[in-house]
Amino acid sequence: MEMTALLYILEAAVLTVVLGAGAIPLARRYKARQSIREEGPKSHRVKAGTPTMGGLFMLLAAVLVIGWNRLFDPPVLLLVLITFGHALLGFLDDFIKAEKKRNLGLTAKQKMAGQLLLSIVFCYGCVEYLGLPTSISIPFTAMDISIGWLYYPFVVLVIVGASNAVNLTDGLDGLAAGCCVAAFGAYALYCHMAGMDDVSAFALVITGCCAGFLVYNYHPAKIFMGDTGSLALGGAIAGISVVTRTELLLIFIGLIFVIEALSVILQVASFQLTGRRIFRMSPIHHHFELGGWSEVQVVWTFWLVELAAAGVTLFLVFR
Repeated sequence: MEMTALLYILEAAVLTVVLGAGAIPLARRYKARQSIREEGPKSHRVKAGTPTMGGLFMLLAAVLVIGWNRLFDPPVLLLVLITFGHALLGFLDDFIKAEKKRNLGLTAKQKMAGQLLLSIVFCYGCVEYLGLPTSISIPFTAMDISIGWLYYPFVVLVIVGASNAVNLTDGLDGLAAGCCVAAFGAYALYCHMAGMDDVSAFALVITGCCAGFLVYNYHPAKIFMGDTGSLALGGAIAGISVVTRTELLLIFIGLIFVIEALSVILQVASFQLTGRRIFRMSPIHHHFELGGWSEVQVVWTFWLVELAAAGVTLFLVFR
């Protein structure tokens, strides 16, 4: 298993690097460039014009490796559905931003409608075709709580929340991709230990793609993954949590994503209720930037926190 796992990661990483070498010049040629939001940190304005939609070649590498290795088990096919469905949604968002040369693509309602539809279809597939019970597994215990039809809105909440959380994390060079290496790597090990080698293989492929993408996305980034990549990665990790029945465990495995999303929620709630901001800027990675940390310092610190959170979670699960 160890050699096979290494091959999945290497195949995905190498193919992502190879495809990226050709994709970046194409992105420049067709002017698929990032627009920087005006209310963001001033230091980010130098990034205006950096190619985006890098998630396209990262995910193309993923599907090629999945196909080459014939990873066609039902759980993997459902994970491909939720991943590439979100990739399509993100691509439409990125395309509109690039075409209109603005920082806003799809409207919030349009994006939410797409996420809701994908989540419901995915949940239906998990219940009807994989035979998953409509219950929630409580982390670090053997306890299950049956919730019946409420399982559908619960899964929708998990998928919409995770896809948006990873999207919010994708605000610094290499931040989201590096955190995803740790989170998907942890899930790959969890699935292997739980005897779900098909899902483990999918997680390993995504791990390799994210590692390969870092070759181009580490500071200073040559390309951004865009919503094409971040929404897809969020959908993928949420999907893995559903098919492995570890939706609540995802809170600990993907701790940085949770912190990033919570920082935005708290910031908005505080400002709406009191007129005051908790952070200098949200998501929270910008808070540290405006506090004097360099972009690389923030990224490495968040990577280490995510790696530690994922590692400690696995230790507690399998101790």
